[in-house]
Amino acid sequence: MASSSCTSYANSPCAACKFLRRKCTSDCVFAPYFPPEEPTKFANVHRIFGASNVSKILQEVEPHQREDAVNSLAYEAEARLKDPVYGCVGAISILQRQVIRLQRELEETNADLMRYASCFGAETTSFGGRKSGGRGGGRDGEGYGGY
Repeated sequence: MASSSCTSYANSPCAACKFLRRKCTSDCVFAPYFPPEEPTKFANVHRIFGASNVSKILQEVEPHQREDAVNSLAYEAEARLKDPVYGCVGAISILQRQVIRLQRELEETNADLMRYASCFGAETTSFGGRKSGGRGGGRDGEGYGGY
C-alpha cells in the first residue's frame, strides 16, 4: 500500500527524491507512489516523462486516481524503453493480431468439425450407426433400386 510520507520508511527518501538528489519532505507528491524499494520505477518514469511532468500530472489528478495514474505511467515508461517507437501500443497491436489469428483458427476448426459431423451423419444408417453397404445407400429403407 502507498504511504503518505517519506518518514514511514525510517527517514529514507522516496525513490524520486533519492534519484533527484533532493530532500524528501512530508508533503512530497512522489513519496506515496515511488517507495525507496522501487528505484527503477521512478527512474524509468523520469527518463520518459520527466519529473516535472509527472509532478504536474499527480497534482491535476484526483487523489483517489493517483495510484492508477502512476501505475499507468510506469507501465508506459517500461514499454517505451523496450520499444521506443510504439511503446505499449506495439504490445497491444501484437495481442490484437494474436486474438484475430486465434479467432480465425477457431472458425476454421468449427467449420472442420461441422464438415466432419455432416460427413459422419451422411455415411451412417439408422441401423446402429454402421456405414451402409451394397445398393442404394439410403436411410430407413429408401432407394433400393425400385425392388
